[in-house]
Amino acid sequence: MTIKEAIQKLEHFCAYQERCHAEVTSKLYDLKMTTEEMDQIIVHLIQENFLNETRFACSFARGKHRIKHWGKIRITNELKFRQISNANITLALKEISAEEYQNTFDELSERCWHSISEKNTLKKRKKFCDYLLRRGYESNLVYDKLKDFEQNL
Repeated sequence: MTIKEAIQKLEHFCAYQERCHAEVTSKLYDLKMTTEEMDQIIVHLIQENFLNETRFACSFARGKHRIKHWGKIRITNELKFRQISNANITLALKEISAEEYQNTFDELSERCWHSISEKNTLKKRKKFCDYLLRRGYESNLVYDKLKDFEQNL
């Protein structure tokens, strides 16, 4: 594959959805490009604004929170896994307002608590906490919400 063909393919790849450098590099390896060609293509994608880590991180954080209802811890871990810098992760997390974050957490926890049909209260508490912690919400939020539900019993 020539560099022009690879650039065209990767421009389409990046235009379809926001991508991080790691995804683009992986795609270039799949296309069997040399390291020099990879560098040249990545520089072109950055200059033409097809590839932007900050934009990717912000888009990723907004999407995962609004669509999948992930908490900040899970979003941070996923961005770190994609080799996004701490500065970009901080910017991305600012995309989620405190009010929106709290509302999403409240709705999700309410839905979760009422959907668990476990009779044993200890097991129900564990399932509730495990679910929200797996979603990436902070433990203090989860345990405070659990106390609220138990007071209302």
